[in-house]
Amino acid sequence: MEKEKEEGKLVGEITHFFPHVSAAVLKVKSPLKVGDRIKVVAPGGVEFEQEISSMQIDRNEIEEAKVGDEIGLKVDQKVHEGCKVYIL
Repeated sequence: MEKEKEEGKLVGEITHFFPHVSAAVLKVKSPLKVGDRIKVVAPGGVEFEQEISSMQIDRNEIEEAKVGDEIGLKVDQKVHEGCKVYIL
């Protein structure tokens, strides 16, 4: 519980990264929307924060993602499969 307070609320996990477009696939476990501030945490402890600027499902822009969606998410840095994503 202490970890969740420190990180924010878990919203999903990265399942794939596309380096040529700097985008990741996120399996959504909690609702998320464009403009939300997130923290990405890698298993090794590397982390960064960013604001969500773009999300897609099947190459269609979306404003909100719901539980169970798998979305494409523009990321500011390289991420890896297994990275956890928290909303701040």
